[in-house]
Amino acid sequence: MIRIRVVVHGLVQGVWFRESCRRVAEEQGISGWVRNRADGTVEAVFEGAPQPVSIVVSWCRIGPPRAEVTGVDVSEETPEGIIGFQVRR
Repeated sequence: MIRIRVVVHGLVQGVWFRESCRRVAEEQGISGWVRNRADGTVEAVFEGAPQPVSIVVSWCRIGPPRAEVTGVDVSEETPEGIIGFQVRR
């Protein structure tokens, strides 16, 4: 199991990024959360097997149709054993 944190930059709020991210994460069977940040970015944490996590991180580089992603910061962390996937407010 791995844990990856991403911060997504660009036009990523108000374009269904969080809900779309939740759907993709659940389709891949990974756990974690996603939230909007005050600076206009979206932050997410993904935990699971390396391949499914990689798929979701790759999706974050594009996002949903209305998003305009300009960059993604990616960092590895120690897994915490999160269960399920949440959209945080």
